[in-house]
Amino acid sequence: MIDIVSEPCLPSISVVVPCYNEEQTIQKLLEALRGQTCALDQFEVVISDGLSTDSTRSRIQAFSSQHPEVKIFIVDNINKTIPAGLNRAIEAAQGIYIIRLDAHSSPYPDDLERCVRALQQGLGEIVGGVWEIRPGGDGWQARGIAAAAAHPLGVGDAHYRFTNKAQYVDTVPFGAYTRDLFMRLGGFNESLLTNEDYEFNTRLRLGGGRIWLDPEIRSIYFARANISQLLRQYARYGFWKAKMIRQYPGTLRWRQALPPLFVLSLVFLIMAGLLWIPVWWLLGLELMVYFMVLMVAGIQAAYCRKDWSLVFGVPLAIACMHLTWGSAFLGGLVAK
Repeated sequence: MIDIVSEPCLPSISVVVPCYNEEQTIQKLLEALRGQTCALDQFEVVISDGLSTDSTRSRIQAFSSQHPEVKIFIVDNINKTIPAGLNRAIEAAQGIYIIRLDAHSSPYPDDLERCVRALQQGLGEIVGGVWEIRPGGDGWQARGIAAAAAHPLGVGDAHYRFTNKAQYVDTVPFGAYTRDLFMRLGGFNESLLTNEDYEFNTRLRLGGGRIWLDPEIRSIYFARANISQLLRQYARYGFWKAKMIRQYPGTLRWRQALPPLFVLSLVFLIMAGLLWIPVWWLLGLELMVYFMVLMVAGIQAAYCRKDWSLVFGVPLAIACMHLTWGSAFLGGLVAK
């Protein structure tokens, strides 16, 4: 059991969850929290709901009625954005330690305990773990997206998606930190509709803080269910990453630079080919090499997972991720 000193009758840990129309996954998250190894009276769950129009709220309320031992609170996120939702949830929270989770996630039973222990040991000002990515649906597209989202070719050196090594990193997806740190950093930047966690972590690192990734801290994350959802997700990611990079240009990583550079190369070669026909051969060579690499990744994933639909699902998902993210990033750079 973790050793936490707090005021009597107040929770020591606040789990904050921004959500909107998450009727398919919110039950899994709440069940996982109910099964945590730390005592139920040591934490509360603060869900910041963006005025959901499906049955999300009724499912939360039904779970709370069935399991009153789990302290669950709902706050309204009238702005309907993730950073605003996080700020409203943390403002309403009472815990010493803040642990951010997602309505698409399901933490391992020892997730909260490991997060707090790492903070108490001083391993980092922010600590987090690894995503165990699973399909968000039953079809071949969902399986391909989940495999692509955990493949280095799709996500570069985003270690929280695949590593087994504890290390200091530039970001973690579901950070744990103290309320005091949140107050010192000034909360999440509500002008960024996405990428708010990376920007928050950047401010910490620029101030000399450390972010510790422990692969023993694990959460199941349910990826998007189909290609159209993936396209919308990565268009949003790329656009708002560019907005954040405009504020902190020194934080650009190679994994983030490659997709827009690839898109630029395609645009350049197409335009040059209109003026000089032999350039089309160079464009064809680039695309051939690119898709050969993607096919190798698909075959490797299919063999390892014994799912031969991944031969096509993984290349399709990775190509969508690269092209959509890269195009949206370029758009975000020039947009006012």
